[in-house]
Amino acid sequence: MPKKSVCVLASGGFDSSALMADLLSRGQIVHPLYIRCGFRWEKAELYWLKRLLSEIKNPRLKTLSVVDYPMRSLLRRHWGFSGRAIPKDTDPDSSVYLPGRNIILLGEAGLFCAQRKIPQIALGILKSNPFPDATPQFLSSLQKALSLGLNFKIEIMTPYVRLEKNKILNRVKNFPRHLIFSCLNPYGIKPCNRCNKCAERQKALSV
Repeated sequence: MPKKSVCVLASGGFDSSALMADLLSRGQIVHPLYIRCGFRWEKAELYWLKRLLSEIKNPRLKTLSVVDYPMRSLLRRHWGFSGRAIPKDTDPDSSVYLPGRNIILLGEAGLFCAQRKIPQIALGILKSNPFPDATPQFLSSLQKALSLGLNFKIEIMTPYVRLEKNKILNRVKNFPRHLIFSCLNPYGIKPCNRCNKCAERQKALSV
């Protein structure tokens, strides 16, 4: 992989955090980007993401950028805003689907990259991802659309798309796993320990 700048869509969860550490270890210049849409977990997520980034001592890690794209008016009744029927730790991964999520994230990231001449966007999508906006066909089509629409060639990278979560640890040994955070219904900055994302985080920490 050549040394170049890459924008990582960072959430503070295991996958995107490991991806940042992995890319840094391979000599990439990493620009972490957080898209704030107004979901109920974002305040806590940003708190832990900033703490995690502060622990990664690497001159190629650039300052976190936060971009606002409010979605409440579009998804007012969704559990991500209403807090009703939040997916439990026993619910399947398909239950945490956020409609249009990657369309918005990648659209915002594409504009961010075009303005700064960053040629790559990286996502920590895993083999087990069940959502329609994470398929190779979708990502390939959107990559072409962003490059054409922004008049700037952008590559969407998904280096973990053929890996399960436990395989990522073979690629990344040293990053502050104790600071990763993912929770759908946090209490302040503390996880609820009862939702789908909490179960996923606890499984990653136990590996």
